[in-house]
Amino acid sequence: MNKSATHAKTRLKEPALPSTFKAFVTRFPAISRAHETTARAVQKAGPLDRKTCALIKIGISIGAGLESATRSHVRRAGEQGATEAEIEQAILLAVNTCGFPRTVAAWQWAQQVREKARR
Repeated sequence: MNKSATHAKTRLKEPALPSTFKAFVTRFPAISRAHETTARAVQKAGPLDRKTCALIKIGISIGAGLESATRSHVRRAGEQGATEAEIEQAILLAVNTCGFPRTVAAWQWAQQVREKARR
């Protein structure tokens, strides 16, 4: 398979962004750009690599009860090379702080993200 065909195949496998997110970015492009600039600055501000940051963001998202963000950071952690065991541990760390039900829900969301990625 040539590079362009491989790239096209990869593009097709990328998850669709939520319609609300796309509408917000379209309506408020300057805010979206500022958000992305802040995200890049935070990434560069310290010694943590992208995989570690994604794993931490899984925990933050679970703690905040944000399903969409949890799914996004599970996906991103996998893209950065996090193993299933690493992602599951990041989720399990929430059990004592965030509670069993929220942790089980996050684990389910992660299972769904991984299943979708396998298709």
